[in-house]
Amino acid sequence: MNKLFATLLSATGLMLSLPAIAGGAEDCHFHGTRAATEEVVATCAGKRQQALINSGKIDKSWQTIKPASFEQVDGQRGKEWKVTFKDPAATDKTKENLYMFYTAQGNFIAANFTGK
Repeated sequence: MNKLFATLLSATGLMLSLPAIAGGAEDCHFHGTRAATEEVVATCAGKRQQALINSGKIDKSWQTIKPASFEQVDGQRGKEWKVTFKDPAATDKTKENLYMFYTAQGNFIAANFTGK
């Protein structure tokens, strides 16, 4: 009985001591201060684009549009990634550009058609 208790206690201690890692490039949720690469942001932007289409927030015509540009801009809390999608065939010219904003680490902030 003592060996069983000691084994369970050791296993519990080991499990609790493992580092907590919340997300990675595959789920686009990041912690820490390490800046994301353009490649990581591009992957996350594509996933977010699909989620916006699936939720009906943007039209399905955006499905084939790839990011046109990536830039780092000064945001309210420091550097942010600004990803621009351009749809030259858009009938509503106010919705010709879709902008997505990400933290420097790669976490999604917002998407809009204004770029602000």
